[in-house]
This record gives sequence, C-alpha cells and structure tokens, in this order.
Amino acid sequence: MTEQQILLSFGGIGIAALCSQWLAWRLKLPAILFLLLSGILVGPVLGWLDPQALFGPLLMPLVSLAVALILFEGSLTLRLSEWREIGSVVHRLVTVGALATWAVITLATHWLLGFDWLLALLFGTLTLVTGPTVIVPMLRVVRPKASVANILRWEGIVIDPIGALLAVVVYSFIIARATDNGLSQSLLTFAGVIVCGSLFGIVGGWIMGQIVRKQWLPEYLQSLATLAAVLGVFIAANEVMHESGLLAVTLMGMWMANMKGVDVRNILHFKENLSVFLISGLFILLAARLDLNAMIGLGPVVLVLLLIIQLVARPLNVLLSTAGSKLNWRERALLAWIAPRGIVAAAVSAIFAIRLNEAGHEGALLLVPLTFAVIIGTVVLQSATARPLARLLKVAEPPPSGFLIVGANGPARVIAKALQQQGSRVVLTDSNWENIRAARMENLPTYFGNPASQHAETHLDLVGLGHLLALSASGELNTLAAVRFAHEFGPRRVFALANGQDNRRTDKHRASHEYRGQPLGNPALTYGQLASELSQGTELYSTHLTDSFTWDDYLKLHGKRVTLLFARDNIGWVHVVTPQSDLKPGAGWTLLALIKQDSNAD
Repeated sequence: MTEQQILLSFGGIGIAALCSQWLAWRLKLPAILFLLLSGILVGPVLGWLDPQALFGPLLMPLVSLAVALILFEGSLTLRLSEWREIGSVVHRLVTVGALATWAVITLATHWLLGFDWLLALLFGTLTLVTGPTVIVPMLRVVRPKASVANILRWEGIVIDPIGALLAVVVYSFIIARATDNGLSQSLLTFAGVIVCGSLFGIVGGWIMGQIVRKQWLPEYLQSLATLAAVLGVFIAANEVMHESGLLAVTLMGMWMANMKGVDVRNILHFKENLSVFLISGLFILLAARLDLNAMIGLGPVVLVLLLIIQLVARPLNVLLSTAGSKLNWRERALLAWIAPRGIVAAAVSAIFAIRLNEAGHEGALLLVPLTFAVIIGTVVLQSATARPLARLLKVAEPPPSGFLIVGANGPARVIAKALQQQGSRVVLTDSNWENIRAARMENLPTYFGNPASQHAETHLDLVGLGHLLALSASGELNTLAAVRFAHEFGPRRVFALANGQDNRRTDKHRASHEYRGQPLGNPALTYGQLASELSQGTELYSTHLTDSFTWDDYLKLHGKRVTLLFARDNIGWVHVVTPQSDLKPGAGWTLLALIKQDSNAD
C-alpha cells in the first residue's frame, strides 16, 4: 500500500469509529453493534479496508496488545470488597448460573456445529459474558424496575473480568493440548502457563501498586507507567511461557484494584479513555477481517444456537440464580431475556482463533464468525424487544423523575433529604470523600467520583433519575455536569446553581447560557447564597396545600420570607422552580421552599 492509501485508511477508521460511537450515544444502544456493522461494511462488503494489507505482520501483535489492555482495564474494576454488597442473586448469576450457561452453550455448540469438546468449551466461555458496555446502554432504553436493573448492571460488571479469566484459562489448556503429545505433558504445560501468568501478574500488580501507593512517580506519570508495565508484563510472560500473557495482565489488574491504600481512579480513568480508542479501532479492524462466506456457510444452525442461548441457557441461569429470592415471576422473566454479549467475546475470540489455527486446531477460525453472529444477534434482538417486553410484564419504570445531584455538600444534602422524603429517588455524586461519607451517614444514595467520568458511564446508576441538580460549590463542575447530562435528561430537566462570579466576568470568560442548565430558584440562587441562608437559620420546609389552605394563603403567610424551590403536583411529578417558572399550585400540591426565620425577614 502507498503512503496515501495508508493515511486514508487510518482516517477512514477514525471517522467510522467516531460515527459509530456517536450513533450509539444518540440511540442509547451498545456501541459494539455499530462498530461491528461498520467494520463489516467497509471490509468484506465494500472492500475499502484490508487490515492485513494495511498492517502486514504487525496486525496480530497490535491486536494482542490491544486485547491485553482491554482485559487489564476490565479486571481493574473488580473489587472484592464489593462482593458482599451485590446480593445473593448476582452471586449465583456469576457462579452457579454462569456454569449452567457455559454447559448449555458448550453442549449445543458441540452437537449442532460439530466442534470438538475443547473448542466448544472455549466458545462457551466467550459467550457467557455480558459486560457493562452492552448492558448499561440497554438499561437506559429499557428502564426496568430498580431491582432488575441493579442485578443486570452488577452482573455485567462482575462477570466481565471473571469471564475473561475463565476464557484465558480454557484457551491456555487448549494450546497446551495442541502443542504437546500426551495428556500428562499437556497438563504440565497448562500448569506452567497458569503458574507463569499468575506469578507475573501478581508480582507486576504488587510492584505497580507499591509505586502508586508510595508516590514514587508523580501523578501525571502514573498512568503512563501503568501502561508500560502492562505491556511489559504481557510481553515478558509470553517470552517465559507461551500464551501466559493474557492471564498475567488480567490478574495484574485484579491485584492492583484490591491492594489497600492504592488509588487506581486516575489510572482507571486513563485506561477507560484508552479503551474507548482501542475498542473502536480494534472492532472495526476485526470485523473488516470477517469472512462473510464462512458466516453464511454456518447456515441456519447459527439461528438454532442463538435460540438455545436466548431461550434455554439464559432462562436456566436465571431460574437457578433467583430460586428463593424475593423477585416475582415478571421480574425473573425480564432477567431471563436480557443478556447481550459484548466486548470480551469479540476482542478475545479473534486472537484465540488465529493462535489456535496456527497451532493446528481444526475449525478454530469458525470461532470468529460464530461469536460475531451471537453478539449481533443478541444485541439486535434484545434491543428491539426488551422495552416492549418490560412494559408487557409491567416491570418498566414510569418516566424517570428522580434527581441526580452533583455535590454532596451540606446544602445539597438538605435538599436531597427533603426530596427523598417526598418520594423522589436521589443520588448524590462528589469527589470529596468527607462529603460522601456525611451523605451516607444520612442514608442518602451516593456515587463517589466525577459524574462526567468514563467510570460513571458504567457504574453510576441512573435508573429512575430524570433530572440533574448541579449543587456543587464549583461553578465549572456544575457547567460540566450540565453539558454531560443535557442529552441524558433533556436540557429542560437540567438545573444548576447560578455562578456568583459570572456577573463579574466578561462574556469571553463565562460559559454560554445554553451550557449552564436552568438556574435553580426564583430569583436564581448561587451556592454562596444557599449556604449562607441555611447557616443563618433558614430552613427547607415542606407544605401541603388544601382547599382550605391555598397558594394565595401560603404567599400571604410567608411573603418575602419564602423562596420556592420545588412543587410536587397531584400526580406525583416534581416541578423545579426557575426564574421563568409560572406555577399555579393547587389543592393536593406539596411545596418545598426555603423559609427565613422572622428575625431574618426583610
């Protein structure tokens, strides 16, 4: 290929990746679906992209390194301390239920497609993993009850690294069997892979953990050092024991995530951004290499396999996992339907298939089209049917009306407590641990971190939330949050405290009104004003209007002492008051307002 053709190919991959990610964001669907379809379109369909010609012998080493980084980033999210918090249903979904799913898919693949048992076992491990990157966007569309949504979200987070680790172990055993004669020698090689991968992973994780914990590197270099360490551990493990690198980086991430005193948030943020880049480019390249004739050649058997995964494997998993739980049959039915496959399956299947084919394992190349067919089939089928099914089963949430509150400071906690008492779901976010701890002491749901981070995309539970209240003391953070969630909630449901400094700034030094969200209160309140009012004895009162105590009576009683913030109407919808509000509360409404004490009255 000429230099111009190479540059055009790279530019085309970038444009295709951006368009796919944007389309997924707009439609609230898993990005992997559009990435794979884009790759298939520009590759085997139109013939515009030939990854082998573009990268030559560098293709598979680059794919291997990308897969290693994706597995490391996934394992970096598995915190064993959270294991006790996720509930017995999730425990069983990722243990007993996962084993049942694995067994059903293995048997079906062996009998329907004629795969040998080892290859069928590997395919079973690849396709039992859901993952947060496909579950979370689907939940935003489906909006099931919190009980179902939380189970699905936690299942995706926990099973992602577990499934990857299991797939690597099975693959290592197959490689050992393929390269050695005799069962004893195969088991010895397999043990060597496990020991070598575990040793390099644990030692590498411990060393990087020590570097981060003891601040031997400045913060801005920690992410780069971790990236170099992951690649170094991967390469070194493979040099010592062939095919042990993926196991090593997976265990390295898990070790670092669970070391005491090691803050991996910055590293995770960097890796998440890097993963978006790698995933976007990698999946387009992998899909462009797909042999459509091989996929078509699989015939209707693929559809039968897809039906078995959808109608047998998943329901059996849910049946075993929810036995004895408080979930009703409607919630269990929805759980049994939603289980889209995603990142781990697509990323790992390609590299495994090529390596196994090179090792002489017959039929290994069929892993890729088969895995891609399952991913596309489950994502498309479940995306199209999950929301109608949730409505039919009556387990879909009504239009979300809760509040995501940016800031867990004192004023934000007062407002959150009042909204919670009115029956609204609230979640407070903050990067200040003291604020988060204080909120948790008051039994307020929290997210510790920046709500605009990539981590929040996966871990921040937005089920039931339909408004943003940006109540942070930082005007810049409030603006950032307003921009981030304007698409999620709609610009008319994004509210923020006014920035007290904006009046002293020129236009070129302050954010445009369209990015700040609607101001809270009438007149608009700043954080300084709100905090000052509350510190001087002003309280947030709840008042219920009746036929005998009307809105006019309310205004006559309190006069200028009142600053109305929220009004809950007869049907339970909470209206947020802004300077543009023209509310006429009637009987049955509940008002939440700041009311000054008589001594503070004007």
